[in-house]
Amino acid sequence: MASNRSLLEDSETTLNFGEEEDLDREKRIKHPVAVLFHVLFRGLALLAYLLCGLFSSSFITNFVVVVILLCMDFWTVKNVTGRLLVGLRWWNYVDEQGESHWIYESRKGSGTIKISVAESRIFWMSLVVSQILWVFFCFATIFTFSFKWIMVTVVGFLMNGANVYGYVRCKVGAKKSLSSVATSFLSTQMFRSMLSSAASAATKTDGSASESKASAETQ
Repeated sequence: MASNRSLLEDSETTLNFGEEEDLDREKRIKHPVAVLFHVLFRGLALLAYLLCGLFSSSFITNFVVVVILLCMDFWTVKNVTGRLLVGLRWWNYVDEQGESHWIYESRKGSGTIKISVAESRIFWMSLVVSQILWVFFCFATIFTFSFKWIMVTVVGFLMNGANVYGYVRCKVGAKKSLSSVATSFLSTQMFRSMLSSAASAATKTDGSASESKASAETQ
């Protein structure tokens, strides 16, 4: 019990419970049921939002249906598919003093469990695409003056966005700032681009020198 308390002392902690970085390069689905429900609930929520007017004219009914599907998707992604498909998990608890603690877990270590590349791509792609769609729907309701639907799009944006944020924190580490990670990534990409450009220029220069030498010898 004492070890658990010391492990959860910080309000934001990254815990290692497996091997997250070892990827199974074979493009196969290891958890088909988890993949199905990872995509199913969010897809149904989006379809219900787009097509609910065709089946019911009651805004309350449509609102409840969409929110229930969003809640089912949120729970499934947070508690099941994140752990199975990408080896990540985030959660929150309140200690005896009433302080809220956020825990971000990532599989790392010497375990034998490997993450499927196909499942990882499906997981992240569906999260990001859904978030983009909810942002688009939110702006669409504003521009079309459908103000009663703004609440629905905001709920979709927040619930999906919570999982996006939580799993990104799990991936990059709870102690790292997301802005610093983005800056580091951009710096690395710029450095690689500069090296590539320099290497390409050097290759062209060597080629031009060789051609000039060859033409001089011919003359």
